[in-house]
Amino acid sequence: MKANCGAIIRRLKFLADPKAVEGMARFGIPNNTYGVSIPEIRRIAKEAGKNHQLAQELWKSGMHEARILACMVDDPDAVSEGQLEKWVMDFDSWDVCDQCCSNLFDKTGFARVKAVEWSRRKEEFVKRAGFVLMAALAVHDKKASDEEFLRFLPIIKREARDERNFVKKAVNWGLRQIGKRNKNLNKAAINSAKEIQQINSKSAKWIASDALRELTTRAVQKKLELR
Repeated sequence: MKANCGAIIRRLKFLADPKAVEGMARFGIPNNTYGVSIPEIRRIAKEAGKNHQLAQELWKSGMHEARILACMVDDPDAVSEGQLEKWVMDFDSWDVCDQCCSNLFDKTGFARVKAVEWSRRKEEFVKRAGFVLMAALAVHDKKASDEEFLRFLPIIKREARDERNFVKKAVNWGLRQIGKRNKNLNKAAINSAKEIQQINSKSAKWIASDALRELTTRAVQKKLELR
């Protein structure tokens, strides 16, 4: 496949699945989509290879799958802070947000700064992006120190009152992933969850109880002991 935007858009159209589009709509995915699966998008991304200019063109198309593909083919070293701010304001669904944060944004030099900055923002998907970045960094950045993640815990506690579904689930996700990184962070995350549990907020209580349910399980504890 020739790695140009027009050819890729035509391929996405060819792979379109109207039934999948209907299903995606029920999960809050907007109608600018073809219904192409993530494995298929990853296959196209692998064929295309890393290409910063192609990523910009795919993003500008505005199509759902093209934007997910853009974050897979972009070169993290070529991404500017301005691009991150522009793309995050274009987020219109949780999956584009999550794919961008875990495939591209977390690999840039701006990831930690943006995680903190975006956690304070009012826009639902921008704020979600801040906490998805925390989760993605906890999983992908193997060299990061515990202190870098300990700094995120007070932010998670601060924002646990946000009742919006896409925000509270991301706050919970960040807390759980930090708590599964190692024994030290597991203990710190459990303590934070217990503090969050005392907040007079339905969202906070859900975030805390769900995190505690996973982080205290024997399966998680055993895995951490083996690390």
